[in-house]
Amino acid sequence: MAGLPADDALIEQLRIGDEDTFALLLDGWSGGMLRLARSFVSTEESAAEVVQETWLAVIEGIDRFEGRSSLKTWVYRILTNTAKRRGVREHKVVPMSSVDDTGPTVDPSRFRPAGDAYPGHWWDFPPAWPTPEQGLLTGEVRAQLVEALAELPERQRLVVVLRDIEGAPYDEVCELLGITAANQRVLLHRARAFLRGRLEEFYRKEGDAS
Repeated sequence: MAGLPADDALIEQLRIGDEDTFALLLDGWSGGMLRLARSFVSTEESAAEVVQETWLAVIEGIDRFEGRSSLKTWVYRILTNTAKRRGVREHKVVPMSSVDDTGPTVDPSRFRPAGDAYPGHWWDFPPAWPTPEQGLLTGEVRAQLVEALAELPERQRLVVVLRDIEGAPYDEVCELLGITAANQRVLLHRARAFLRGRLEEFYRKEGDAS
């Protein structure tokens, strides 16, 4: 959030219990925290409770914050851990050991093979998407995206939410999730490809029905 004081000043004010500083962070970060928490848990109400628990943990733990990361990264790490625990209780989070991030992002059969006149090109172009000006099916599209996000492996979901929805910079996402820049690029690419595929399928069905 633009306009926030430097971390040192924020931490100092939080440690002395400055309510204005806390309210500033609450207003600036809670929306993004709620969206990230929602990717782990089953309901908006549960996500709101995760955010509340996180802020309580921040207040209780600020004196122990050692500054090894940015304040925002520390807060988001608390949020992520809190949301994971609740997600496990709600049977929404898949254990990391069972997640497979390998494999092609788009079905290889959709591309022309080696030896073809145009190897690697699409056999058929993906269907055209409605333009924003057309304003078509906004509610349905949003619902499709929410459903598709919930189906992504955990790391892919986190990366795409943080990068494409929250607009977090690469280095901050790497620090928060403990991954390399190369890992992040792969995860983001696979997540975007999956989401695009789901929307492509949705638009194709809508086109066939019209």
